Amino acid sequence: MSFEQLTQDFERLLETGDPLAMRQFLDEQNISDIAELVYEYEEHESKIIASMAVHRAAGVFKILEFPTQQRIIKTLPPAKTAELLNDLPPDDRTSFLEELPGSAVRELIKLLDPEERKITLSLLGYPENSVGRLMTPDYIYVYENDSVLEVLDTIRRIGKDTEMIDVIYVINEKGELLDDIRIREFILANPALKVSELMDDRVISLNALEDQEVANEAFKMNNRVALPVVSDTNKLLGIVTIDDVLWVANEEFSEDIQKIGGTEALEQPYLEMNIFKLFKKRVVWLIVLFIGELMTISAMQQFQDEIAKVVILATFIPLIISSGGNSGSQAATLIIQAMALREISISDWWRIMRREIISGLLLGATLCIMGVSVILFWHIFSDAFGIYYKSIAFTIGISLVGVVLWGTLVGSMLPLLLKKLGADPAASSTPFVATLVDVTGLIIYFTVALSTLSGKLL
Repeated sequence: MSFEQLTQDFERLLETGDPLAMRQFLDEQNISDIAELVYEYEEHESKIIASMAVHRAAGVFKILEFPTQQRIIKTLPPAKTAELLNDLPPDDRTSFLEELPGSAVRELIKLLDPEERKITLSLLGYPENSVGRLMTPDYIYVYENDSVLEVLDTIRRIGKDTEMIDVIYVINEKGELLDDIRIREFILANPALKVSELMDDRVISLNALEDQEVANEAFKMNNRVALPVVSDTNKLLGIVTIDDVLWVANEEFSEDIQKIGGTEALEQPYLEMNIFKLFKKRVVWLIVLFIGELMTISAMQQFQDEIAKVVILATFIPLIISSGGNSGSQAATLIIQAMALREISISDWWRIMRREIISGLLLGATLCIMGVSVILFWHIFSDAFGIYYKSIAFTIGISLVGVVLWGTLVGSMLPLLLKKLGADPAASSTPFVATLVDVTGLIIYFTVALSTLSGKLL
């Protein structure tokens, strides 16, 4: 069914007001289609969720954006809210609650069943952005001395209440993780075999206190749909599934892009955010960059006598500083992306510097040739550069090499330095790099000019 047909049928049901027909209709649709319906009919979003079977409603709710979730919870009847929260997978429920103010969390936790409340409080007890916040306790575990037949009985008995049954986890009497075995191994195995006979001891696990980015890297490297989460003593605490890691990766990517663009990370979608909060997110970086540009003015004042003597030098200032800023922004973006993908680390700084020196020289030489060619070609048709046009061309060419090389080095090394200091590498945003290179680029430009034009034009 097309989305247009879906909306037409939904509008007809709204007109009839038949709750049973509405429930049957919504329960027959794909969860992703219902989510689109919620976004399309914001005024009826709570009605849509309330009209569905609670398990289906939880499936829709967990894939909605946080502002939409927040509005729905505010308008749902308390009884329906309790049903919805209790049916949500613990990891999705924790992700929702941790975005809310503390007072709202306390009120909503009161609506949970005792067991669900215990699980939620446990997950919320882990540090923000830790693997523990992502894990769910809904998994199947067995013991190494169990038979395959006993394992299959366990799967039948509790499998319907777990988030996934693709992988079965093996523990000992102390609760320590021993192995993870795919369910197909049990299905194909002789029922009389012991679990220990199927183990290969190649289990990969995550620590509950590790950063969520570690989980992202582990999933990427090991091609798993779920990974077990353990304590420092190797006690099995829960599992993390690939859908939660993908959600985190998307949020991390959005934050880094915003920081690279010269603004603080936004906690809400752009159109949902209060205009004054958006102002506060952007104004801090603009002030910092404004102060940085004041340094550019200060640098130009130091060379105002030279500019007054050779006005033609001033016309090339935008070309020089933009070339350096652009090369720095390119390098910073490449390095930040490589760090996010775990392709490089701080220990690779010397290899990175060597590559960027070569890249900077090649890029600078290319722009040097272009700059010198433009001036020499221009002189054929105009005497704007005077008799010392070759010296001016040489000045521009050498300055471009120096500024581009410097911009490349700053752009590549600054993210590594920030990482070393414990800061977010994305904070070395391209505007910041560009501003820093602007100041130093002017110094390089006029230092070269003083050296090459002294005794001629200066």
